Amino acid sequence: MDATTGFVTQIGMDHETAFDAAEEFGFDYVELLMDGDYERREFDPAAVREAAAARDLDLMVHLPFALDVGSTYEHVREGAIRELVAAAETAAEMGAEKGVAHADSKAWRPAWDDADLREVVLASVREVDAETPDDFEVCFENIPRGVFSTQNFPDLFAETDAAMTLDTGHARVDGLDSAEMAAFVGDHGDRISHFHLNDTRKPRDEHLPFGSGTLDFERILSALPEGWNGTLSLEVFTLEYGYIGVSKEYLDDVLANVED
Repeated sequence: MDATTGFVTQIGMDHETAFDAAEEFGFDYVELLMDGDYERREFDPAAVREAAAARDLDLMVHLPFALDVGSTYEHVREGAIRELVAAAETAAEMGAEKGVAHADSKAWRPAWDDADLREVVLASVREVDAETPDDFEVCFENIPRGVFSTQNFPDLFAETDAAMTLDTGHARVDGLDSAEMAAFVGDHGDRISHFHLNDTRKPRDEHLPFGSGTLDFERILSALPEGWNGTLSLEVFTLEYGYIGVSKEYLDDVLANVED
């Protein structure tokens, strides 16, 4: 495995401080959350690129995820896609080569057939892939109980060329245990470009410090194909960088065992 590691910033995390922490803890990149005070218009792309390069860090982004790219209403859907693409263009200007997006719909389920929603989301995934910069990869995330949850994400693989972000906490909410996640990774590792390593103690989206939950990450990551060179982001809900540093230590131990 030739994976690189980073962490996802949270609301309230200044990117310069996050870069300092990433450099201190030995991460390869930072995954910047692009929402709220950190949405695309708030960034100076050249300054962010320079700040990351000064610390020898690569960049990823979590694109805004409250956008309804699966809307059944034409103008809402078109606007959401335009904003998502604009955010991806800004991310590429900052030097990011990869971003996470949600492939889902906020449509009122009693009024809309699931099959129709799936077709809308699939069309949006294809459109986003076609319109984002060629040197920027969008990795669509499994959304618990969404139009494309973990269990039916293979349908998205079959109908598009899109890459996946596998969020382990989301998969747990969808009912998969560690063995079932490992089986999913074994079957679809060639389409999984990125992970959100989201630890949890039960079928909830807890985002605990890595290693403090019950998921068997060594088993899950060992199922990846030989030579896999994707990205692994710790997604810990904290503003205390010490927890991220400890999580990095646990992740390093897991990866050492996987490589052995």
